[in-house]
Amino acid sequence: MMSGGDSGQPAVAGGPAPHIPVLGRRIAEFLDVRDGGVYVDATFGAGGYTREILRRAGCRVIAIDRDPTAIARGAGLVAASQDRLTLIEDRFSNLFDAVRGCGLADVDGIVFDLGVSSMQLDEPGRGFSFRFEGPLDMRMGAAGPSAQDVVALASERDLATIIAALGEERHARAVARAIVRSREEAPIRTTRTLADLIARVVRSKPGDIHPATRTFQALRIFVNGELDEIAAALGAAERLLKPYGRLVVVSFHSLEDRIVKTFLVERSSVGGGSRHRPEVARPQPSFTVLTRRPVTADAEEIARNPRARSAKLRAAERTAAPPHAGAAEVWLPRLPSLADVVGGR
Repeated sequence: MMSGGDSGQPAVAGGPAPHIPVLGRRIAEFLDVRDGGVYVDATFGAGGYTREILRRAGCRVIAIDRDPTAIARGAGLVAASQDRLTLIEDRFSNLFDAVRGCGLADVDGIVFDLGVSSMQLDEPGRGFSFRFEGPLDMRMGAAGPSAQDVVALASERDLATIIAALGEERHARAVARAIVRSREEAPIRTTRTLADLIARVVRSKPGDIHPATRTFQALRIFVNGELDEIAAALGAAERLLKPYGRLVVVSFHSLEDRIVKTFLVERSSVGGGSRHRPEVARPQPSFTVLTRRPVTADAEEIARNPRARSAKLRAAERTAAPPHAGAAEVWLPRLPSLADVVGGR
């Protein structure tokens, strides 16, 4: 953990390499950043949102990232923040314990930037992208099974299920079949090997996304348990936010956005029934939704930062009602567990 207190100095220099945070200005506006507030950047990455929050007011930020590389790169921003930034290496699903470990009972705002960061995609050694030749790794943290383990050990049925559910790939069965046949002849160890294999199975037209895009997405989400992480983190945010505290989430594909939307709709709904059914007792809404439709980037931002094209921002404000008892995990697709797929790896 790299830590800080509160100097009241909004200006922050130094820190990670220059980075354009997607919808950064809108994030800070929806968080309603104020002097003396405490905010959580649950997906620190290259520090773009943290930097924007610290710049806006004399506040404190607790930033979390499971990637040790991101934590190491954030040391400069910690030093420049004059004790206003605490940087913690952990999964964002553990943000409740992380915040409590800082001696805080609640916070004024929490922001999530879901998915893989551009910093991770641009490092060939991390194996996230088929644009570079690299090991088939895809782990956001430093431990656990890799994508290579899943490709090597998962059954054809499990591979097809993972690729269809998490990649929304129509040709999931054909891709899974091709992977199993290929690995019988030689191990699939690199991003380029897997991408070339998929390209021979999934045909594409000029202008389409690369044929391997959906399968790589599925493997990354599965290896890192990303959907489970999101569900757990949303529940933790509900427990940590003060009344009138803000939750802001930026997602980049439909699976993530669907979970966030479902959570906010369920947590903001008022109980009721119909004239044909007795009224159903429901807990009081724990959130008020601030974005009737997801906020997206304008043409100017997309021109500066193409990654913003697929970004969707949803925001909500915490009410004074107690947290709901229901777990967000019930909204996730049914999948084999990573442990079952790779055995003892």
